[in-house]
Order: sequence, then C-alpha cells, then structure tokens
Amino acid sequence: MGDKIRHKIEEVAGAAKEKVGEATDNERLQAEGATEQTEANVKQAGDHVGDAARDTRDAFRP
Repeated sequence: MGDKIRHKIEEVAGAAKEKVGEATDNERLQAEGATEQTEANVKQAGDHVGDAARDTRDAFRP
C-alpha cells in the first residue's frame, strides 16, 4: 500500500509543480511537473497491473 500512496503523492506534486510553472511562466518548471506526473502515472499503472495479477491468481486458488 505504501507504493500506491507514494506514487499518488508524486503525481500530485508534479501537478503542483506544473501549475506553479504555468503561473510564473517558467517553462522548465512546467515541463518538470508534467514529466513527474507522467512518471507517477506509469508507476500507478504498474500498481494496477500487479493488483490485477494478484486478483487473478487469488481467484484460481482453492
């Protein structure tokens, strides 16, 4: 569960950084924020795949 929380926090932090970059007209900060959000979303997708694999495995256990 800790990874899921950490990945969500990374996504929110990236979004905040992107918004600050937009507000201050700082393209570098905006890009960093967008990149951090994308990385966090990829990690979250991996979390979901892992959950689905565990659920499938558990469904076939006697």
